[in-house]
Amino acid sequence: MKPFAYDRTHAGWSEWMTKQGEPAFRANQMMDWLYKKRVHSFHDMTNLSRGLRERLSEEFQLEPLETLTVQQSDDGTVKFLFRLHDGHAIETVIMRHNYGNSVCVTTQVGCRIGCTFCASTLGGLKRDLTTGEVVAQVMAAQKYLDREGGRVHSVVIMGIGEPFENYEATVGFMRVINDPRGLGIGQRHITVSTSGIVPSIYKFADEKLQAVLAISLHAPNQEVRKKLMPVSRRYPLEELLEACQYYSDQTGRRITYEYALIGGKNDQPEHAHELGQLLAGSGALVNLIPVNYVPERNYIRTPRNQVFRFQKIVESYKVKATIRREHGSDIDAACGQLRAKHMDAEKRSS
Repeated sequence: MKPFAYDRTHAGWSEWMTKQGEPAFRANQMMDWLYKKRVHSFHDMTNLSRGLRERLSEEFQLEPLETLTVQQSDDGTVKFLFRLHDGHAIETVIMRHNYGNSVCVTTQVGCRIGCTFCASTLGGLKRDLTTGEVVAQVMAAQKYLDREGGRVHSVVIMGIGEPFENYEATVGFMRVINDPRGLGIGQRHITVSTSGIVPSIYKFADEKLQAVLAISLHAPNQEVRKKLMPVSRRYPLEELLEACQYYSDQTGRRITYEYALIGGKNDQPEHAHELGQLLAGSGALVNLIPVNYVPERNYIRTPRNQVFRFQKIVESYKVKATIRREHGSDIDAACGQLRAKHMDAEKRSS
């Protein structure tokens, strides 16, 4: 399989061009064609020589994704199902906000973390994505938005998979989309979400990037978290919070804690009090998420009035808590649902 053009950073293109005997400025031209002009073929790169364009076509693949399905919600949310070169399917989502368009990207085909409320883990982990396969998701979203004169303002790495179990590709992706010669998406407009892979949080802190780190917490104590998130057996809550403090100390950035409210599991007043006590004084933000219904999981949603009550209790401890706005409730909203449907359909037809 040929590597993807989107796998390479500007420095990577400079190195490749030098090896081809080309001047260094060709790397700038490549970035311009890929990310500003957003061409679909190397042969469209008209300020490169024909010979160079042929070498690029021989050595690289430009389009790693094939669009299988596009769903558009009444609220403007757009969900893509893409096929990769090896036949696996992944999801990407465009979400509309009053501050701009956000794209949620996938970093793995499937997931092995095993969170009990998540559709992404159904079927387990198949493989990691390359940097270019993650970049290509943002490019596909941007090309979709080009038709309406829109642009990608921010990126959340919260799709299928655990980004910090595909660490190098994830950080490489962040550097590519942040490059001003490319899409120029600011680091503070990039959010990476992890289930709590403690060694990678320390490593990420030492990168000293200014991205938003979001922790999938979903429980106020170790006992509840172990039941919902098996990863907590390997990396206990206490160790996770120590790693988060290190990240804040190294970067000066506030941590966001994601908390999916699951009826009868982690949404009672005592859970809210415990969560407030746990995070009091940390300067953290809690993002409360009414859980999406996943047929295979059979969890129930927390009633809306109970969500507001939970928020109020948490905030009584001087911890800022927000309620995530729902996107795409009339389509396959939960991460992994569209892929799961596709996998079921393929099984039935085989």
